Amino acid sequence: MPEAQVASTHKAREYETIYVLKPDVTRETQEKIATRLEEVVGRESGKLTQVDNWGRRQLAYPVAKHRRGVYVYVKYVGGGPLVSELERTLRLLDDVLKYQTVLVRKDVNVVALEVNPENLKFEAVEPPAEDEPEESLERQLGLVDSPDRDRHRDSRHDHDADDYGDADGSGSDEEDAQ
Repeated sequence: MPEAQVASTHKAREYETIYVLKPDVTRETQEKIATRLEEVVGRESGKLTQVDNWGRRQLAYPVAKHRRGVYVYVKYVGGGPLVSELERTLRLLDDVLKYQTVLVRKDVNVVALEVNPENLKFEAVEPPAEDEPEESLERQLGLVDSPDRDRHRDSRHDHDADDYGDADGSGSDEEDAQ
């Protein structure tokens, strides 16, 4: 029976968490958050295996009036209390817009798990430039006319007049009546 208990203490679950930060978050704040999460994982007897900063990206829908966010991916092994504490920490941070944790696999042997130190280096992204325009969702979907589309529409309209108008292309019925 003691052998089964020893074997179960070396088994853990592998999780991945993606959290989204406000788009205007500073490098220092990003690094503080990453360090805090690293401390939580260590305190809860977990082990980080990968940290990736995916950079500033478009959100699928506005969150707290933000259309963009800084995505960070964290992969780690540990138990249920680790996930609860990590999510509690993320929930308390003002710069975190959203987060989601997913169980990747069960019964991971923590002792045999080797982690490449290069995978644990957090690289913060620069804050956006002040003049960086934010394209609206309507414009991205083509619901709002862009200047290029207006030009295309005007040239297409000119061809329609040639096809349906008089030989001179004017298309005016008043001139024909006179």
